[in-house]
Amino acid sequence: MRLALIGATGMVGEVMQKVLMERQFPVTEFIPVASAKSVGNPLHWNGASYLVRSLDEALAMRPDLVLMSAGGTVSLKWAPKFAAAGCFVVDNSSAWRMEPGIPLVVPEINAEALSAETKIIANPNCSTIQLVMVLKPLHDLHPIEAVRVSTYQSVTGTGKAAIDQLENERRGIFDGPMAYAHPIDLNCIPHCDAFLDNGYTKEEMKLHHETKKILGDPRVQVSATAVRVPVQGGHSESVLITFQGARPSLPAVRQILAAMPGLVVQDDPANLSYPMPRNAEGRDEVFVGRIREDLVCDRSIHLWIVADNLRKGAATNAVQIAEHLVSAGFLQTPLPPGH
Repeated sequence: MRLALIGATGMVGEVMQKVLMERQFPVTEFIPVASAKSVGNPLHWNGASYLVRSLDEALAMRPDLVLMSAGGTVSLKWAPKFAAAGCFVVDNSSAWRMEPGIPLVVPEINAEALSAETKIIANPNCSTIQLVMVLKPLHDLHPIEAVRVSTYQSVTGTGKAAIDQLENERRGIFDGPMAYAHPIDLNCIPHCDAFLDNGYTKEEMKLHHETKKILGDPRVQVSATAVRVPVQGGHSESVLITFQGARPSLPAVRQILAAMPGLVVQDDPANLSYPMPRNAEGRDEVFVGRIREDLVCDRSIHLWIVADNLRKGAATNAVQIAEHLVSAGFLQTPLPPGH
């Protein structure tokens, strides 16, 4: 199993390295790839040292699997080249997500979208992944009409520059490099990604479009407000779900969600138990709580969703896709016991 990790030195790339080891993904040849300034430098992974390669070098090595987390521009140019060479490409950027014929996959939901023929596979947006993990089991039994979501997104979703800005501000340094147009410490910024002509941001429209594609139902309407908050542990979402018919009872909702693989119901307000990003950090599960009936519409419920955006929201979901490629026989390497 020759595996190329493109964007190996970035935040998501570093978490992918950790997840590959934790899940014992079978790798016989590891090919780290990064920008020109890192090419030739040593990278230590899984007890061995590797030289960081260029994209050209990695392509010439013809890996079986490519995990790509280097941005949309790199992906648009290079994913087709690796696919043409017979490599499976799992791409973490937004470049291919809404492209017809490209599967957009959360393995617990739609792993059947994977095939031997489709070489480029899109990893969904981090906020979308945790949202659909909750929507899917509910929608299967009680069809959903509309979803209204407000996100509370960690600075880790922006990258290392945003973490540096937050840490600088907390030390009283306000003249350092700025990842955001405004201070982030002691602040909330209702601006994730670029604004579009309709007044929504790209991040908000990703939730709108990607949710429909993953659920396989264009009738589900999604409206979002995405907010950046001074948190490093993960993303949180306040969600109002309106069903097409009568809403399920709250005990039924908790039972349906508790049965969903990868989902943890944490819903005991009397004992101050509910999902929080500091408790989700470093975890692969999606956490859901604060489940309650809406006071205005008798077809609606509220809930609160939290997940580590660098793990299930990016790295872990990508590795899970790779595991399904193996278990389905598309990648001819057996997984270790227990997978």
